[in-house]
Amino acid sequence: MESQVNDPEAVRQAVRDGYGRIAQSGGSCCGPTTCCGGGSAKALAQAVGYTPAELEGLPDGANMGLSCGNPTAVAGLQPGEVVLDLGSGGGFDVFIAARKVGPAGCVIGVDMTPDMVSKARHNAAVHREQTGLANVEFRLGEIEHLPLADNSVDVVISNCVINLSPDKAQVWREIARVLRPGGRVAVSDVALFRPLPEAIRQTVEALVGCVAGAVLVEETRRMAEEAGLEAISLTPKSGYIDSMVDSNDPLYQKIVGQLPAGARPSEYVTSLNVEARKPEARRCCG
Repeated sequence: MESQVNDPEAVRQAVRDGYGRIAQSGGSCCGPTTCCGGGSAKALAQAVGYTPAELEGLPDGANMGLSCGNPTAVAGLQPGEVVLDLGSGGGFDVFIAARKVGPAGCVIGVDMTPDMVSKARHNAAVHREQTGLANVEFRLGEIEHLPLADNSVDVVISNCVINLSPDKAQVWREIARVLRPGGRVAVSDVALFRPLPEAIRQTVEALVGCVAGAVLVEETRRMAEEAGLEAISLTPKSGYIDSMVDSNDPLYQKIVGQLPAGARPSEYVTSLNVEARKPEARRCCG
């Protein structure tokens, strides 16, 4: 199991297999039919910052309880913008963003799991019938190698996905590549205040559950800076982690059992909002 977690290709396959099962079952990373903690996916989404208006009228199955924040709430999306969602799953954030950018805008979801892309494309047809909007697209691809041109999107969003990548620095470089000058980043992800015990880091279950692959908060800042982004803002939201523990979520209960006596997961793990911007293009003097 340790070699699987330390092998980048094995990590990708484990994540692809795990989320393929989620797509087929309609469940979440924590179980086959319910969201983390045993509550509804809608309740979890509201707990991490989605409003009832945002959740109303979404295609069935788009919300699978996989969120650890609401990146669309901090993205400041405007009509006509082109938005990219990394690890778009069933299309949850894509459909919410599509309403915000309107018919003149476009939202592109990228996911490496074929079952997720198929599910999202089915949901897109429902979304079009429900809203009249034909402004979403889903592409199969890895977030380390995005199937988009340079300088082609206004905003990159992502929800609890970058932690799953075995090469996070490459993901941040790809974000900077596809953003237009002045483009924005709004990411919700899982990050660490301090390193996790090795027993947790070597657990595939914790990897697919978005914990074992998380990096330190300041590591996230460093990778974003080295990718060339600026105006980086990191906002921890630890209440999400405590709510998983208090609701007896099985993954987080397992983590508690492997922590030092008396420690809480929120002392190690946090939901993190990341905002950043790609520098404006420099103008040469005439």
